[in-house]
Amino acid sequence: MKQITVSAPGKLMLLGEHTVVYGHPCIVTAVGQRLTLTATIDPDPNFTFEARDVNVHGHKKPMVDLGKGTVEKKVAFVEHAVKNCIQKYPQDSGVEVQTTSQFSSQLGFGSSSAAAVCTIKAYSELFDLELSNKEIFELAYKTVLDVQGKGSGFDVAAAVFGGTLYFVTGGETIEPLKVASLPLIVGYSGVKADTVTLINQVAELSKKYPKMVTGIYKQIDFLVREAKMKLLDKEWQALGELMNINQGYLEALGVSIGKLSSMIYAAREAGAYGAKLSGAGGGDCMISLSAEDKTQSVKEAITKAGGEVIEIEANVEGVRTEKP
Repeated sequence: MKQITVSAPGKLMLLGEHTVVYGHPCIVTAVGQRLTLTATIDPDPNFTFEARDVNVHGHKKPMVDLGKGTVEKKVAFVEHAVKNCIQKYPQDSGVEVQTTSQFSSQLGFGSSSAAAVCTIKAYSELFDLELSNKEIFELAYKTVLDVQGKGSGFDVAAAVFGGTLYFVTGGETIEPLKVASLPLIVGYSGVKADTVTLINQVAELSKKYPKMVTGIYKQIDFLVREAKMKLLDKEWQALGELMNINQGYLEALGVSIGKLSSMIYAAREAGAYGAKLSGAGGGDCMISLSAEDKTQSVKEAITKAGGEVIEIEANVEGVRTEKP
């Protein structure tokens, strides 16, 4: 029976979170923690899913019932991805899927999007569809919207294309940025945040103070465009300053928390060029940019502030087929 194994990276948002939901650009990088998915053709028209990392065992459904009824969140992204594939590229057989992950779904590294991307890539390989990365992106982005109703697609783009990307909502722009390395340090707050809740929270603030929030969005938009140039020119000091300004705007939008702020200020005081939260906020991760001779002191400062330093490699390859 034909079997395919694929993997996709997680992501870290560098600048532009929240505003990217509303048509503004962001900068995102793919990280070395990968989700691996093995898919096998089932001669019977059933979908079977196993994901021990998140305690999913023996999930099974007829292909015709995918996406119907209540779908558990841990299963939803893979199930809806298969549903979207068979709707666009019908097959008579079923699919068995297994996933394993190098990063915890608790970290906010985009495991759900990576799972959707891997599912579609594997489906393409199993049935010789030869889908392009752009086609994989579009199906995976549709999957994310099907499951959570909202999303900009930057995490999907990172999983598909890899590297470091300048991205505009919905894939309007997906521009790879040629960067050899990124001197990032990542700290996990220990607090799990819900992206959709935080997006809705900012939307409510925008209804209350539309002119002010729109003004913040415009400033972040300008900041991201400026940061793109600093990143390409490896002007780390200037990029760090822009990260600090971006954090200030995120504080104004109300999405930072005390724990993140403590970690961010500790990193700065230990000599980082800049530090900010990464992602929706409310918890999850912060990032800092640091010179090599300050790396250890910044890591120690983040740990002392109650964070957990997560070792990551940035700017890694996107979705790929793995050798058996």
